[in-house]
Order: sequence, then C-alpha cells, then structure tokens
Amino acid sequence: MPRARTMFHELTVGQVAERSGVAVSALHFYERHGLITSSRTAGNQRRYARDTLRRVAFIRASQRVGIPLAKIRAALDELPHERTPTRDDWARLSTAWRAELDARITQLQALRDNLTDCIGCGCLSLSTCHLANPLDVLASEGPGARRLMPATPNP
Repeated sequence: MPRARTMFHELTVGQVAERSGVAVSALHFYERHGLITSSRTAGNQRRYARDTLRRVAFIRASQRVGIPLAKIRAALDELPHERTPTRDDWARLSTAWRAELDARITQLQALRDNLTDCIGCGCLSLSTCHLANPLDVLASEGPGARRLMPATPNP
C-alpha cells in the first residue's frame, strides 16, 4: 500500500544512507529485495518514509545475528504499511526468532569450547580424535564438523 507523500517527512537516499550508516548501494539492494520501499519524485528520485530508518536498523541487526534475508523480508511484510511500527510490533518480530537465536548461541558456545581441542570433523588428525571419535564413527554421519553441527536426519 503506497504511503501518503509529504515532502517534509521523506528522506532522500543519501539522507537515509547517512543516518543509518548503510551505503546507498545497500539501500538499493534492500529495495530490490523488497525489504524497504520508496516513492519517486517527479524527477524520478527516490524518497523514503522516516520509518525506513527503523526498518534498516532492524535489517542490519537481523543480518548481524545471521537471520537470512528471506526471513527478514517475511518479518517486515508482517509490519503495518499504513503506520510506523510500534515497539510492540518489533517485539513480536524479535520474539519469533528467539528459539533460532538460542540454538545458534548454543552452537557457537560448543564451537568456542571445543575448537582448540578438536573441530569435530572425524578427520583423525588430532591426538584426541581416537578418544572423541573412536574408529571415525562420525564419518558415517556425513562430511563436515559433525560434533558441532546441529543434528540433521541422514537421507
């Protein structure tokens, strides 16, 4: 749904870039992927509503913790287009990702705690592999760092 345009409340792409700390090219990328929207002036210049700054901050924070762009876009699609999102709107979105983020934190802690001893790959190259992975049993689970990756069903 298009927003009502008011010249005093809209920002140029340069203003959004400066205020958000995001490059103009990144804003164009976000717009191409449906994460933010703009209107156009008579001279075909982009104009962004002020709530775009909040959306860009949300996108950057989400990307920083590893949320894929498709999930970010789906979340932003749930926000109201007719008004600036409220604190409750943002809280609802962030709560939906809590379990996923908790799982990532657990995985990162396991990586941190085990990385100096073993990367959990079943390679038998470290002196402790015969204790943690006798007879390379992890190889039957597939390639990669099996001890540090979340369990997935074998096809």
